[in-house]
Amino acid sequence: MTKQAAERAALIAAGAVIVVLTAGAFWLSYAHLAEVAGQHGLGSSPIRRWAWPATLDAFIVAGELLMLHAGLRQVTDKWAIGVTAAGSIGSIALNVAGVYSTGNSGSVPILDYVVAAVPPTAALLAFGVLMRQIHQLVDRPANRPEPLTGRRTEGAVQKLNAPSQELEHTAAPTGLGEPPSAATARPTEPSAQAAQGKSRGGRPPKATIEELAEIGRIAASEHHKLTRDLLREAVEDKGLTIGSERLTKVMKILRPELEADGIAVSTSG
Repeated sequence: MTKQAAERAALIAAGAVIVVLTAGAFWLSYAHLAEVAGQHGLGSSPIRRWAWPATLDAFIVAGELLMLHAGLRQVTDKWAIGVTAAGSIGSIALNVAGVYSTGNSGSVPILDYVVAAVPPTAALLAFGVLMRQIHQLVDRPANRPEPLTGRRTEGAVQKLNAPSQELEHTAAPTGLGEPPSAATARPTEPSAQAAQGKSRGGRPPKATIEELAEIGRIAASEHHKLTRDLLREAVEDKGLTIGSERLTKVMKILRPELEADGIAVSTSG
């Protein structure tokens, strides 16, 4: 099992436990409030007795749903927080206040209050844990590749500088102390003229597709995204040129690789 699969399984298991805990605690709290309502004026109507706790617990449900919606949008909803807090605090207070003892209220064991307070408190804490997991999941930054360093970058720089270094070398004579023959001199003349033309502002030599792709990887790592304009600018900064056809080809090569690493790739600009 991979690390990502293990994290997903743990999150699913924790979510299931939290849902069960919230449902059980909510039911215990609701049932106790229904008993309290039956003992204080609604005992003659079972329907009204069981409907009364909803006037309080419905605020908790509504507030929690609004907080979940706000968490998914990465915003803070103060009204949702206030409604949830009011409903939860009110539920805890009424559950504790509903504890009674026949004849003498002073003889109520302290554990009776604890038992009454645990379900609504557990429901509140369980939802808080769930919201924390949701916020962590939403706020988690996208996986971005580390900047290219070390031998890989040095190798890329050497490859990019290779064409310009080749222009600095001149053809060696065929023999020591012998003048070049006519056949040997003819091919070298265009090369010398070409080198002069390059130094006078001609088009720089083209790089290979792999060299252009390496330039794109470095640019994407620096900008955390890659567009056609960024790729063209990075290539020109290296003293190279790239046509539209080769630019499109390099973008097609890099797009699946970069998107797999969480880097946005746009071919529109």
